[in-house]
Amino acid sequence: MRAITTADTASEMVRSTTSTGLRVAARGLKLYARGLELYDAGNVDGPDEVFAADVIDHSPATDAASGIDGMRASIAAVRDGFTDTQHRILFQQELPGGWAVLHWRMTATHTGDAFGFPASGNPVDINGQDIMRVVDGKITEIHHVEELLKLTQQISGGAHSA
Repeated sequence: MRAITTADTASEMVRSTTSTGLRVAARGLKLYARGLELYDAGNVDGPDEVFAADVIDHSPATDAASGIDGMRASIAAVRDGFTDTQHRILFQQELPGGWAVLHWRMTATHTGDAFGFPASGNPVDINGQDIMRVVDGKITEIHHVEELLKLTQQISGGAHSA
């Protein structure tokens, strides 16, 4: 596996394309990277530029709000529970019909209440996968899976899985 570098962070990917041809080809990647960047920055005002107002989250947290309010709540939960959050895109593939698959890695420090656990100060390092559909330049549907057991073990001080 290749080493993860600063150039792989969502923020760097949003800003990194230089030529017109690359910009057109990377438009979808930049949209997905911008979505992850919202989590890194804790920007609850930014989802309007990435997600459709009626975005469908097929994997919502229990009791999560629907639509874009659910995205804002998810971003706020990460912002309130973690600092130094960085998402790195490990794999991205555009598919027919506006769909895309994204595999990412998140690193952070658990410095606030998160998922029922008080701040531990522990480092966090998890992976996740998103399947998203884009219509008219906005994410309209998202399926996602995160390593929540691994996250829980890391923030609770439990056994760490490899």
